Amino acid sequence: MLTSRADLEQQEAERLAPYGMKSGESRGRKYPDPEHPYRTAFQRDRDRIIHTTAFRRLQYKTQVFVVTEGDYYRTRMTHTLEVAQIARTFARALGANEDLAEAICLAHDLGHTPFGHSGEHKMNELMKDYGGFNHQVQSLRIVEELEERFDDYRGLNLTYEVREGIAKHETEYDVVNPAMYNPQEAATLEAQLASIADETAYSSADLDDGLRAGILDPRDLGQLETITAR
Repeated sequence: MLTSRADLEQQEAERLAPYGMKSGESRGRKYPDPEHPYRTAFQRDRDRIIHTTAFRRLQYKTQVFVVTEGDYYRTRMTHTLEVAQIARTFARALGANEDLAEAICLAHDLGHTPFGHSGEHKMNELMKDYGGFNHQVQSLRIVEELEERFDDYRGLNLTYEVREGIAKHETEYDVVNPAMYNPQEAATLEAQLASIADETAYSSADLDDGLRAGILDPRDLGQLETITAR
């Protein structure tokens, strides 16, 4: 027996919490696009993001350690995958839409520079006469304009909710720039979970990579609880 998109949407309506974003209630896409028979709108967005050239480029982009330092440290791609799986866990526990949260996470760093935030600072400096550079803005630009997957329009034609989630992604290192995405409105819960998952992932991964590299001493970690308590 095949499970149709309509079946999946019905399952969402029955399973998700009232505040969970149902794919059947999406605000839709910028350009008309027939629905898929076996995938929800957010599942299609997830798949479109994974198949982009921008996603593949994350493989050699720096998280903290450059790829020449070894195979065991996080790259921008492995970080992105960790963010996505953490967000799915959060969403599942809270009755939110796992597929929407995952799609936002997979796209949130598509526009990041090589060499981590140092690379972004340098790029911003080089682009100051042209409005500067912000990787979050670039991520949205990639999915809306730069990726060329269709004959009739530019970009991936993602749903409003995924694009809004990228525009409103906010952490210590991400500055919100919602632009045309109703800045007076809060993002969906799934988008907020993506932001929390991002912070969770890079905080734990930086600690793990620092220990592996010998930059951090395991004995120093005993001080963390005391420092936090202050």
